[in-house]
Amino acid sequence: MTRKNVLVFRDLPDDQLARLRAAHEVTVADPRTLPDVFNAALPTTHGLIGASHPVDAALLDAAPRLEVISSISVGVDNYPLAELNARGIVLCHTPGVLTETVADTVFVLLMATQRRVVELANLVRDGQWKSSVGEDLFGYDVHGKTLGILGFGRIGQAVARRAALGFGMPVLYHSRRAVDLATQAPELQGRATHAPLDALLAQSDIVLAMLPLSDATRGMIDAKFFARMKPGAAFINVGRGATVDEAALLAALDQGSLRAAGLDVFAKEPLPLDSPLRTHPRVTPLPHIGSATHETRHAMAALATTNLLQALAGEQPTAAYDTAAG
Repeated sequence: MTRKNVLVFRDLPDDQLARLRAAHEVTVADPRTLPDVFNAALPTTHGLIGASHPVDAALLDAAPRLEVISSISVGVDNYPLAELNARGIVLCHTPGVLTETVADTVFVLLMATQRRVVELANLVRDGQWKSSVGEDLFGYDVHGKTLGILGFGRIGQAVARRAALGFGMPVLYHSRRAVDLATQAPELQGRATHAPLDALLAQSDIVLAMLPLSDATRGMIDAKFFARMKPGAAFINVGRGATVDEAALLAALDQGSLRAAGLDVFAKEPLPLDSPLRTHPRVTPLPHIGSATHETRHAMAALATTNLLQALAGEQPTAAYDTAAG
């Protein structure tokens, strides 16, 4: 097979880097720290692999030989899908291998938000635990509460299993179409119900957003959305930060209609130091760690490497993204 030029723009595990070097010429250059090396490599690059760096038409213009981008992520909002499709550049991503890990993170965040875990841990760390906690520091039960899930793909279904089977939580979900539970998730039959958005918001004690970012979802979780939620409910977002109007979220928290929020994603990341979400007493913030375990990040890198090698060999990648579908 002809050796081609691969540009690695985020760290890869040594074993995956070795797979690439065995088949192709490899340049490793993070554009955040080595922008000159990265830019100098683009004109001869056939394959890009990495994550968390926006790709635009100007970058593609600088890489006229580019055949494939292999993203070490599930989300593809950093890539110009129509532009890639028009240029015939293959885009790959890494679905599936992170499903259970992200679902674990979701449930950790959900439970921490309900039981005020971070707030109370800091009480101990700061030396402020001086007597038995009173009602003002009580949390809320998780078991038996109604969970509403926006987006019911692999990860949404994995969360629903944890909620319904482990904690006895009725689950409502809203998606573009009802999921055939009999074939896709038989264990959730009778435990998860497809519901209109208004019904889900009105009935759920905890609303979990797992939405991808698109023109349709950008900013859709706004003041009207929060006003339709059950009074005193909690909100969890592990999808994309820009789906939420953060000013409206803060207003709902301050007005008391929304009891608490757990957030793993934000409109701007890392979260700016001056963001009120960073220190708000009713917010449990995490630094976008949904898939951040040693095992899962390695599995994602391995799948991304496989995708890239397959595409450069003229084969169908294991996880190609349909850029024509948008």
